[in-house]
This record gives sequence, structure tokens and C-alpha cells, in this order.
Amino acid sequence: METKTLTGSCLCGSVRYTVQGEPQRAFHCHCSRCRKSTGTGHATNLFVAGTLTWDAGEALVRHFKVPEAERFTNAFCSECGGRVPRSAAGSGMVMIPMGSLDDDPGTGADLPGLAGSLVVQRPRASRVQRDAGLKNKP
Repeated sequence: METKTLTGSCLCGSVRYTVQGEPQRAFHCHCSRCRKSTGTGHATNLFVAGTLTWDAGEALVRHFKVPEAERFTNAFCSECGGRVPRSAAGSGMVMIPMGSLDDDPGTGADLPGLAGSLVVQRPRASRVQRDAGLKNKP
């Protein structure tokens, strides 16, 4: 398996991170906890055997662990609520909410667990680009 360097951020951009390692598995989880934590029908997560480094905003990261859950913890930015990665204690694994990635992680064929699925992230427009476009509208 190939080592990758992936970067990402929360919705407001205050929390930024880098993950380096080997992607192990990516999948859509439809359990009730994942649905409730994302507010959608599933969570799409990438598990990487590697390391998580906070590039900015580490002090803004909060964790919520469901008391009765053995492993479920939600990591998020305290400013915007955007989900961010977390390291599973003692496992050497990093769980990345794939929607927080700034990089294109590849296609399903490149990511274990998503074979046959296409995972595509469109480049994000900067706030300046979006605001400039709005000013030109009547």
C-alpha cells in the first residue's frame, strides 16, 4: 500500500490538519450514531494507518464520546462544528471524515473498501472568490 499525505480543514478553516500514512479502509457507515453525528444518511470515513498533525487550531478541537459506546467519538471544531479527524488511542489509526479533506484522496479503486465507487471532491472556491461573484449579481 502506498503512503499518502492528506490535508484538510473544518468548515470555517480554523482547524487544519495533515495525515500521513497508508489508507486502510474507506466506507460509508449508516449506523444511527454516524447518521446523527453528520445529520445525513451516512458518514464517509477514511481510516489511515499513520499520524495526525494539527497544522492550526488544535485548541479548537472538541470531542464528544457517546457514554455507552465502546469506540464512538465525534471530533469537531468548536467554532463551526465541522467534523475533523481523530486518532484512535493506541491503534496507530486515524479516522478522517472524508468531507473534511482538502485533497482528492483518489477514486474508489485506489481506496480499500470503496472499490467500484467513485469518490470525487470538487475544488472549493475561496471566500474571496465567492464574495466577488455575489457582488456582481443584482
